[in-house]
Amino acid sequence: MKANVGFVDMFIRIFAGVVLIGLAIAGVIGWWGYIGIVPLLTGLMKFCPAYSILGISTKSKEESGESH
Repeated sequence: MKANVGFVDMFIRIFAGVVLIGLAIAGVIGWWGYIGIVPLLTGLMKFCPAYSILGISTKSKEESGESH
């Protein structure tokens, strides 16, 4: 698995996942809030299977360690 999630994307995924799960635990939203596990895990792993299928990467060249 080659990382394809950049820093900003990773931060947004982790934040959104934690918020959704927190709201579900608090009972503010229904059980569907546990879908937040998906962005949380993809953010933590820095890999998104959908990005891989679509050939997308939000990782910059600096983050990848590539040179110009």
